[in-house]
Amino acid sequence: GGVHDFGSMVASVRHKARSVAELAKDYMTPLSFRLFLAFIWLAMVYVIVVFMDLTAVSFIDARDAAGTETAQGTGVAVASGIFILLAILLGVVNNRTKIPVWASTLIFVPALLIAIGFSTQIHSDGSYIPAFFSDPKHMWIFLLLAYCLIASVTPVWVLLQPRDYLSSFLLYITVLGGGIGIVVGTLTGALDVTWPALVDPNNAAFNEIAHLGPLFPILFITVACGACSGFHSIVSSGTTAKQIKCETVARRVGYGGMLVEGIVAIIALGTVMGLTFSVDSLRSDPVGLFSAGIGRFFSTLGIPLRYGTMLGLLALSTFLLTTLDTCTRLARYVLQEFFGWNNAEGRVRWTATILTLILPAIMAFMTYTTPSGQSIPVWRAIWPVFGATNQLLAGLALLAVTVWLKRTGRTWQFAGVPMVFMIGLTLTATIMLVFSSTTATPVRTVSAFLLVLGIMMVMEAFRSLAKPNVPPEEVIFRSELGSPAPAAGD
Repeated sequence: GGVHDFGSMVASVRHKARSVAELAKDYMTPLSFRLFLAFIWLAMVYVIVVFMDLTAVSFIDARDAAGTETAQGTGVAVASGIFILLAILLGVVNNRTKIPVWASTLIFVPALLIAIGFSTQIHSDGSYIPAFFSDPKHMWIFLLLAYCLIASVTPVWVLLQPRDYLSSFLLYITVLGGGIGIVVGTLTGALDVTWPALVDPNNAAFNEIAHLGPLFPILFITVACGACSGFHSIVSSGTTAKQIKCETVARRVGYGGMLVEGIVAIIALGTVMGLTFSVDSLRSDPVGLFSAGIGRFFSTLGIPLRYGTMLGLLALSTFLLTTLDTCTRLARYVLQEFFGWNNAEGRVRWTATILTLILPAIMAFMTYTTPSGQSIPVWRAIWPVFGATNQLLAGLALLAVTVWLKRTGRTWQFAGVPMVFMIGLTLTATIMLVFSSTTATPVRTVSAFLLVLGIMMVMEAFRSLAKPNVPPEEVIFRSELGSPAPAAGD
């Protein structure tokens, strides 16, 4: 994952912050460029559908059979709304005033933490939901689609940059508090590991709920962003490469950022390890499981359980929201790039965004069932295929980086070896899912199309490896632009 994120970022920086798809066009073939763009766009559709459904779930109050509230959905929705308003204000302050960033940080981060405390006191009986929405989740999906539409065409400085900056503090607090809480809770005996390391794959009851399937290769497409994510290569080359201060910070941002996300994945695993070992535990949504686990970890440090749970809910909800609108924006870029539309035209931005959101809107409102006829959430139906295509996208990004390194005469094996591993696993998993009777027909159709695109991309890449090497790209140093030269070691 670190090699993938770091490699795609450096490759983009070395090519004037162009996308990893354009890297394929330069060092492979024009056809591979088109194939890559089509694959990326469809993969982004899966990301939007899954994260939209999970975000909608996090905004809904949940109660058990006795009527006791088990999830503070309304509070999360209110806190998320306040968070967006704070992010917009932060963007205005940082870009339209002379207040330094450190000063605005000291104002807005505490304000966000206060908003979290305020949101823990908010409850609702659902009476705010309009009558024409039979399911509250449908209302939130509709509003999230509208949010993605607006956020995708909004200038980066207005929402994306300040929101991501504020959300990073939520992430750091969650990682530090959760990590320390796990250690303290283990040492004091407040936390126990109750789940076995391996659940019997032949257990019919568990398979009916989780559809476990074979451990290999399904494990490698279940753990996604915390191990290796193709979505990261699009962000690295699509937005991050345009914003980093200089090339030398790419290792800390790309490789280091992926290591931090790996820690987040381990903490998420810890929230599952402490569940009661039963089939019923798997029926809960992952948003509720994660936030409840974070609340338990923070409680070992003396922080009220309700506040820690809300912090975990908002951290995850914010992460989902930021991924949603960033993904919509990136999918819009890809669509414009594919058809050669001019980004300077406002009408084009709106058109590309609307076209991007049509398929996710259709898939998000569909009903999905198991082979036995049991209704399942959208995220659960799509997650296995989403994981497979997301990981296959990572393999294809590593493929483009490998071809670039190879054809410019550089050492390429450090990217080539994980590339072979990723593509081999994900193609196998995708083939299994396409022909699986448990995969919904619409999902299977899109996945089959992605499978064909992926195989064609691999064939184009291996044809390109036989081409003669080309001179390395020219690197323009700051000294050539009239700025001080890089210091020794830069």
